[in-house]
Amino acid sequence: MSLFIFLTVVQTIVAAGLVGAILMQRSEGGGLGIGGSPGGLMGARGAADFLTRTTRWLAILFVALSITLAAVAVETSGGSEISTTLDRSAAPAPADLLGGSAGATGEPAGEPAPASEPAQSDDPLAGVTE
Repeated sequence: MSLFIFLTVVQTIVAAGLVGAILMQRSEGGGLGIGGSPGGLMGARGAADFLTRTTRWLAILFVALSITLAAVAVETSGGSEISTTLDRSAAPAPADLLGGSAGATGEPAGEPAPASEPAQSDDPLAGVTE
């Protein structure tokens, strides 16, 4: 679990850096637009190249961390085994807590439903046997 938290923190930092690198770029690809020598690192062209490369690597790192976090989450959840057994036992109906005399079907409390109507079950597999 500590690896998952660590990777989540690293991904948050990478995401913040990616947002910052994208926001610093000019829409024309001019970079920061800081003055200086046109061919140098801090010139307009050099800054644009630097920010473009930084954005590319941060995006690659972000995607790689996302895939790694998904893999770590699957491993820690432990959902590799599928259970085919179902607990079909039903809890008994609770007593009338409001003190009313009529049940949910409109019949007086304490009297069962008429025998002519079959009992309805919410379980679609109630009649299926293995």
